[in-house]
Amino acid sequence: MIEIAPSILSADFTRLGEQIEAAERGGATIIHVDVMDGHFVPNITLGLPVVRSLARATRLPLDTHLMISEPGRYAEQFAEAGARMVSVHIEVDPHIHRTLASIRKRGAKAGVVINPATSLSALDEVLNYVDYVLVMSVNPGFGGQEFIPTSVEKIRRLSRTIRERGLDVRVEVDGGIGPENIAQVAAAGAEIFVAGTAVFGQPDPAAATRELLNAAAQLV
Repeated sequence: MIEIAPSILSADFTRLGEQIEAAERGGATIIHVDVMDGHFVPNITLGLPVVRSLARATRLPLDTHLMISEPGRYAEQFAEAGARMVSVHIEVDPHIHRTLASIRKRGAKAGVVINPATSLSALDEVLNYVDYVLVMSVNPGFGGQEFIPTSVEKIRRLSRTIRERGLDVRVEVDGGIGPENIAQVAAAGAEIFVAGTAVFGQPDPAAATRELLNAAAQLV
């Protein structure tokens, strides 16, 4: 099932509720929330208070992507705040099994994130404990970056590994997704597409979301 997860990092925060509603009208089924600490990535964005407010403002599940240096300290708190999906980077958490378990303990889906230069082999011992893998197709930290083409093959290899191991794990992709490449990435095995500029950077987020869904269906 193809799902669009608009990233509020690219939204107009003076009209956030309105823009989320528009994306939902266009077919968005998830709202992506980028949490950055200015340490693991060179930017600072949203925190727990915003997630709590969003959880009250929309019925769509919140997909919270923790780009922070100590996710084990905070992941459970984000689930408690209302996030129904919480993902942490494999590169930064030496006790990621414990972190993933804490997320699930609070009733949220647990995800692991992998950066463009990180080998898929880093996920070997983690795949059995996650609900989804978020593949970064740009280097994390900023919106509006160009899609890294080698991400397509990386997603294809990851999807094949998941099938071969018989796991119920979904593949999400984040970075540079637009109408021109979403079908190719979907054909490689991705199911959840984070889209920031491609949705909220457009005059009509509802129409932009519909365009992404229609484009994804072309090769699926």
